[in-house]
Amino acid sequence: MRFLRSLLPSVLVLGTGIAEAASSWNFEEAIVSVNAKGTAGGFKDKLSDHVPLSNYVILGEKDTAKIILTATEDGKPKRPHQVMLLLRDQDTGLEASLPFSLKDNGKGKIDFTQKDLPIQLLTSTRPLRATLIIASFGTSQAFRNHAFDLDVKLDPNVPQPKYEKPLRYGQLGEINHIFRADPKSAPLVISLFFVLAVLATVPILLGTWAYLGANLSHLSKATSAAPISHGLFFASIVSMEGIFLLYYYNWTLFQTLPVAGVVGLVTFLSGSKALSEVQSRRLAGER
Repeated sequence: MRFLRSLLPSVLVLGTGIAEAASSWNFEEAIVSVNAKGTAGGFKDKLSDHVPLSNYVILGEKDTAKIILTATEDGKPKRPHQVMLLLRDQDTGLEASLPFSLKDNGKGKIDFTQKDLPIQLLTSTRPLRATLIIASFGTSQAFRNHAFDLDVKLDPNVPQPKYEKPLRYGQLGEINHIFRADPKSAPLVISLFFVLAVLATVPILLGTWAYLGANLSHLSKATSAAPISHGLFFASIVSMEGIFLLYYYNWTLFQTLPVAGVVGLVTFLSGSKALSEVQSRRLAGER
């Protein structure tokens, strides 16, 4: 008696596990229909959950196929995670899935025409194998069963659609680039013309300095008070002009920029010291 009492909970747990494992998805009240636009005919039949239809479901060019059903879990209407119609080409094995629109009470519906099918399935020589799939999260077993065969009838008066190979990324042929020639300096005659034009302004500059009261007699005093600053400042100005000349002649930009940066730093530091010396003479009233 005690043995039976101790065995009873185990039997109940085992029975519960078997019941949970046996739960599965299915459907009821499933109907497939074809609305033949422009004609009086049509098609309508009830789908079975274990035996496919004996007759083909014919889908013409202007027809619309419709499937309605109610998904169930353990015989109770319930909304699954997904319900789809899987169409398969029996020759090539290519497949296309069409999802159902679902409601909370498990009712689902799908409408499709030839335009909703891929070109590969439209040009199939045999009827397409239509399979219903119902599945969701959880331990319930998914439903998958052959429901019917879909025979796609194309319009014989319209050219059949052609399959165009999609663009795929991969190795392409070698491309030979033709680069522009390196830029060249202006002709020598034009360069000399502009050099002479610049040099012609030097006498005008000196005359303007003399007219404004430039005092060249302070040159010796300035160089004696700050010889390094004035010397480096003047030398850096001349060097910068030389750098521009080399860049114009044969230097590249990557050769010019580092040298110009160093010379520019020397110009800034020495120029600050030289201007400080000039300011000291200005404050002393010597200028």
